[in-house]
Amino acid sequence: MDIVIPLFDRFEPLDAIGPYEILGHVPGARVRFVAPEPGRVTDVLGALAVDVPTRYSEVDSCDVLVVPGGGGTRPLVADPDFLDWIRAVHGTTRFTTSVCTGSLVLGAAGLLKGLAATTHWAAVADLEAYGATYTAERVVRHERIITSAGVSSGIDMALRLAALLTDDLTARAIQLCTEYDPQPPFDTGSVAKAPAAVLERAHRLGR
Repeated sequence: MDIVIPLFDRFEPLDAIGPYEILGHVPGARVRFVAPEPGRVTDVLGALAVDVPTRYSEVDSCDVLVVPGGGGTRPLVADPDFLDWIRAVHGTTRFTTSVCTGSLVLGAAGLLKGLAATTHWAAVADLEAYGATYTAERVVRHERIITSAGVSSGIDMALRLAALLTDDLTARAIQLCTEYDPQPPFDTGSVAKAPAAVLERAHRLGR
C-alpha cells in the first residue's frame, strides 16, 4: 500500500508528521515523502529541515495521497505543474486527503468544487473561493476525498483513514500504540469555543 505525502518549504510540521505517525503503523503500508525538487525543505516554524530525495513528478500513482498545509501552500495553488500532478495522481488513488490548508491545493486542482469540505478556520474564505462549501466538522469525507481541519485534526483524519484501509479494530490498535488520548488543559481548540481575546491572540500568532 503506497501512501504519498508531498512536502514543500514552509509546510506545517504536524500536518505531515501526525498522519505519517498513524499511517506508518498500517500493516503493509509504505509512507514516502515527495517534494517539488529533491533536496531539503524546511517547515513553517523554521527549525525542522527534511531531506526529501524524490521529486513529486517521479510518482505517477499511489493508493493514498495526503496533502499537508502551511504557508507554503500559497505558491502551490498557483503552480500549474503541481496542480496537474495532483489531478493525475488523484485519478489513481483509493483516497485523496488533505490536512489544514492542504485543502486549498485540492480546491485549486478542482477536486472540491461543489463539495462540503473543511480547512483551518483562518482559511475558510480561500477554500470557498474554489467552489467548496465550508463545514466546521473536524473531518469531512466525500467518497474517496477526505479533508480535515487545522493541524492536529490530521491525526483524527488518519485514524479514520486507517480504519477505511484496514478495519476498526486495527485503527483502534494504532490509536493505542500511539497513545492518542487527547486531554488538553484548555477548551479553546475551535473558533466556536474560543473567547474573543483568545481569537484575537490567535490571529496575531498566525503564520
